[in-house]
Amino acid sequence: MKKISLIILLLFASVHFIKAQKMNFYDFKVNDISEQPFDLSSLKGKKLIVVNTASKCGLTPQYEILEELYQRFGGDNFAIIGFPANNFGAQEPGSNKEISAFCTKNYGVSFQMMSKISVKGDDIHPLYKWLTTKSENGVEDAPVTWNFQKFMIDENGNYAGMVSPQESPASETIIKWIEESK
Repeated sequence: MKKISLIILLLFASVHFIKAQKMNFYDFKVNDISEQPFDLSSLKGKKLIVVNTASKCGLTPQYEILEELYQRFGGDNFAIIGFPANNFGAQEPGSNKEISAFCTKNYGVSFQMMSKISVKGDDIHPLYKWLTTKSENGVEDAPVTWNFQKFMIDENGNYAGMVSPQESPASETIIKWIEESK
């Protein structure tokens, strides 16, 4: 009987330990803009800007600044990931194919774009739940307030901060963070 009690106790302890471990950015899998599976762990070792985008928004010209930032810093140590979302004023009504064509034609976007998702509400994507909830990311609550909210993820896959939609992707906050040594 003591043996069974010990086994049950160890089983409960291990389940609790597994639940207590926090997820990080690399634990998520998403689909890219072509709707192919994309494992975010493939970005290990890079600082990342994760941004929810929209094609028919007053902030849509931020695509150009994001692309400039990607051209300046992108490579082995930095990447940008865009997530089209239709959560604000139906400003991203297109299909993934239409969004991809728009981004390429109008802004020459070469950074990684993912499939359209929801970034708030009852159907929020699990990645965005992690990004926006302190109990998930371990740092802060940062609900998405509009299109082009930018999240910073460090090279270890940990949440590093958020920059508001209205703040430029080339803001001092973001540039300083990118340039900080590992």
